[in-house]
Order: sequence, then structure tokens, then C-alpha cells
Amino acid sequence: MLTPVIYGNGRLISHYKKLLGLQEFSYNQVKDSGHFTPKNINVVNCWDEQIEIAPGRQSVESGQAALKSIQMACEELKAGHIDALVTAPIDKKSINSDAFPFKGHTEFLTNFFGAADSLMFMCSDTVRIGLVTEHTPINEVAPLITRERLMAKLALMEQSLIRDFNIIKPKIAVLGLNPHAGDGGLIGREDEEIIKPVILDLKNKGKLIQGPFPADGFFGAGSARKFDGILAMYHDQGLIPFKVMSFENGVNYTAGLPVVRTSPDHGTGYNIAGKNIADETSMRQAVFLACDILAQRNEPSKEKFT
Repeated sequence: MLTPVIYGNGRLISHYKKLLGLQEFSYNQVKDSGHFTPKNINVVNCWDEQIEIAPGRQSVESGQAALKSIQMACEELKAGHIDALVTAPIDKKSINSDAFPFKGHTEFLTNFFGAADSLMFMCSDTVRIGLVTEHTPINEVAPLITRERLMAKLALMEQSLIRDFNIIKPKIAVLGLNPHAGDGGLIGREDEEIIKPVILDLKNKGKLIQGPFPADGFFGAGSARKFDGILAMYHDQGLIPFKVMSFENGVNYTAGLPVVRTSPDHGTGYNIAGKNIADETSMRQAVFLACDILAQRNEPSKEKFT
């Protein structure tokens, strides 16, 4: 049974209920931490201050409210009051502050839950793509493509495919960093000197791993559907094809955490805020995937992979 808990503010929920004319929408206002009403939507007040509600407008106040909501949800997840976390999109500029010096949810959650590392893992029924580097400027990507980082991300991907998706012997593809995967060293040396040796070492250990593949030809030929997971070197190399293939139902999953966290695969959508025209499919799929992963992790047979 799923019991939804929204971390935000009851006054905010009521404002949008009235704005959108949602007469049949009801919820339980949570008064005591962890005391939720089953089979009902529960709302936890994360702040008491009155803030201006201006749909579609960026503000420092909205960023602070979002941060308070995230922090309280994470604290209650750590305390065991809730079982999984599904985050809504945040405006990174509004939320960035001394209290949130991170580039996004993934980095914050990795730090909050004390994980040594994590993997941004974009998932759908069609394809799963993980990233070696996440919210990193292009001119800083190449120095981060190291043997140690590749080994760590591939280990996280394999562990997640086994533990969270019940794929016992996952088949993984690795994309090259440079055009044409370096063209034998003619277009950059990283593919020949760093990526390829890592793949060969893991293959020699019995892992089902292939690459490095030129990213354009790999997706253009439809090869993505032949693998359980794909490791991309940087944000747009992985997310552009992912969103072309799965934008409506894609989910951002943070693999490697001791908790389950998912999110829709899109941003805040300021231009349609408050208009009741947003497509909720990705958020719904994020909720479903969180439930599925939680169920997989709770199966006794998965204990050997933890």
C-alpha cells in the first residue's frame, strides 16, 4: 500500500487547489512527525513563514522553501518515517546558497546520506543511461575521466542493475569521450589510454561490458536497446538521447545511496506553472519506480547484493 507524503506547506497546497479548481482534492495535514493517515495524501508543513505565491517566477524565497522541504524530507527518510524519496524539480539558481552549495539534488543527497559516491542513472522501460560526470562544464569533463572514476561508476551501475532491477548478469555499454571514440587516438587519447583499458580489465574479470562506442553511431544504430545499462561520459552525451527516447516517462534515479530516491527527468517548467497543463507522467513513473526498487531491495534474495 502506498501512502503519499508531500513535504511543503498546507497553505501552498490550498492556494493551488483553489487556483486550479480541484474541488475533489483533499489531504491530511500532518501534526506529529511520522504520523501519517493511510490511503490519504499527507502534507507536512516545512515552514511557517508567509511567502508570496507567484507561479512561474523565480525568487530567493521559493528557493529557501524548496530547501526546507528537501531537508525535512531527507531527515524523516533517514529517521525511517518514510521509505523512499521522490523529489520534484528545483530551480538550481534560486536554491543555491551557503546552505546548499551543490549543483543539484544528486550531489546534495550523496553528501547528506554519507555515500562515498553515487550515480545519476536515467531510467525508463526503453533504456538506462548513467553518467560519469554530472553537472560539469564541458571544459572540465576530460580531466575527470580517470580509471578510478570509471571503475567506481561502472561498479555502481552493475550493483544497481543487480540489486535494484533484478538483472543478475547485466550487459553494459560504455560510450567514448571523443568523437568517433577517439578514432584510434587521432581525436584525443582518453578513449585509447583510459577508457579502453578499463573495459578490457573488467571483461577479463568476466563482466559483460563493451565499448568504447562512438556515441552518435551507437544511438543512431539503435544499439541502446541491446544493453541493460549504458555509461555516458558527460551530461548531454547521455541525457539528449535519453530524453529523445523517453522524455515523457523517464526517471532520474540516484544509484549508490543507502536510500531510494527518484525524480522526474525534467526541470521546473516555469513557463507553464499554475496553468494545469503540465504532463505528470514522468513524476508518476518516478513514484512507481521508487516503489519497485524498494520492493526489490526488500526481497530476502537481494541481501547478498547489499
